[in-house]
Amino acid sequence: MSKTTYDALLEAGVHFGHLKRKWDPNMAPYIFMEKNGIHIIDLNKTLVKLDEAADALKQIAKSGKKILFVATKKQAKDIVSEAVKNINMPYVTERWPGGMLTNFATIRKAVKKMSSIDKMATDGTFDVINKKEKLFITREREKLQRTLGSISDLVRLPAALFIVDITKEHIAVAEAKRLGIPTFAIVDTNSNPNMVDFAIPANDDSTKSISLIMQVICQAVQEGLSERKVEKDKDEEAREESDAQVAVADGNADGDRKNSRRPRRQ
Repeated sequence: MSKTTYDALLEAGVHFGHLKRKWDPNMAPYIFMEKNGIHIIDLNKTLVKLDEAADALKQIAKSGKKILFVATKKQAKDIVSEAVKNINMPYVTERWPGGMLTNFATIRKAVKKMSSIDKMATDGTFDVINKKEKLFITREREKLQRTLGSISDLVRLPAALFIVDITKEHIAVAEAKRLGIPTFAIVDTNSNPNMVDFAIPANDDSTKSISLIMQVICQAVQEGLSERKVEKDKDEEAREESDAQVAVADGNADGDRKNSRRPRRQ
């Protein structure tokens, strides 16, 4: 069953592509027609690809792995950051730090530096340094927070990337491809869908289009997380029940041994 409808996609303007002169020929299979010099995306194919991407991301979330969301363009960054915060996944909506994936160890060091500065603020270090030093360190902390604060919980490479506009985020796409990390993306008519593993043909400039697709994707991820929690709870209950049965069995065995050692009356 589809996670959204054709009419919902139509109302959100998901079908509006770029001008014909800006198109990427690799998007031809997903283009329905040309109207007034603008390519119109086939929403039936968008529905299929959106469902495929949502199902795959749901399974990744269910496995307990992290999905990194990337959207630094102005009309997408706020939408993505707000949506992703609700599912507790890492995201990059400011500048993409070069080597974010291919030089992940260095990025982790920068994240740890934020923690060390926070510790300085609480352990009394700030009380013994001069105001100029304190100001410098505080500004450094603010800069790190802007660029890396949203990935502070990402302790290892993500299991997948979800990207809005692969043309703008080409560095992120290239790094993920180099490391073999699966990529999911909203791909407009000016981009090459073959650059990512799961391409969702859609308008990547309209806030309504981005919002609708993010809603579907985040809902799928949340379902995966919820199913994981249910399974973990069931496993925990099964373990507790098994431990209780073992304890009862051990108690019965101890009782039998005591009875066997008790002398019989003549």
